[in-house]
Amino acid sequence: VQLQASGGGLVQAGGSLRLSCAASGSIFEITYMGWYRQAPGKRRELVANIINGGSSNYAEFVKGRFTISRDNAKNTAYLLMNSLKSEDTAVYYCYVIVKRSVYWGQGTLVTVSS
Repeated sequence: VQLQASGGGLVQAGGSLRLSCAASGSIFEITYMGWYRQAPGKRRELVANIINGGSSNYAEFVKGRFTISRDNAKNTAYLLMNSLKSEDTAVYYCYVIVKRSVYWGQGTLVTVSS
């Protein structure tokens, strides 16, 4: 399973970005798709995930600002990030769970300038 992440970059506080994560390879059924993030000097933390049926989970610090969605036909997940804050600056890692195995994409840097 390979993951291709895209969409990071530099944005001003209050702005928006959309991350994408496209899965390919030996995919039979993706259970979860989502993102973690890791800021400098901090532990990696869950941002949001979405299961095959469409239910999603969000970390408290992004609720109301971030929206996760997925296109099952394309095996792609999206993370729309609105009202970005400087504390959202981090490397964002997408991941998928396929048959209880976790696969990670390359990190995508999101920098929010204040």
